[in-house]
Amino acid sequence: MNYPLFELISEKSSFMTLDKTDIRLLELLQSDARLTIKELADKLGKSVTPVYERKRRLENEGFITRYTAIVDKHKIGKSLVAYTNVQLKQHAQSILLNFEKTIVKFEEVMECYHMTGVYDYLLKVAVTDMAAYQDFIVNKLARLTDIGTVQSSFVMTEVKHETAFKIKS
Repeated sequence: MNYPLFELISEKSSFMTLDKTDIRLLELLQSDARLTIKELADKLGKSVTPVYERKRRLENEGFITRYTAIVDKHKIGKSLVAYTNVQLKQHAQSILLNFEKTIVKFEEVMECYHMTGVYDYLLKVAVTDMAAYQDFIVNKLARLTDIGTVQSSFVMTEVKHETAFKIKS
């Protein structure tokens, strides 16, 4: 099956093409993507042109997929975070693909994972409050055909939130 929300990892990992400078460059960009090429070159002890070329190669090869700002959810009124497990009634390819195609359009859904186990999908949902979450469940999620079971867990305290991957050489 071809699932649009995730890619299957090939047996031959492209990780093997990274050297220590590439790894350090990725670490620097994960901590602050606003660093200029000059600042990156200084931190790497390299000249500007090779660092620029490495960065472009990492982008072109898909190691860097995009640059983004991390926004404080509380300051924008998205304080309620729920992890919502969804079990579909049926598992035909067309039903799975239709669910995925629809769920990615919902602004409340920050992340969606196709899972193994009892539930088919795990959603990370961010909303203003419980009324907004109820509205999402009743007026969006429950209206989808083939939804079987929905189980929600609400975040009380965020103990750790990391966006940077530790890359080992």
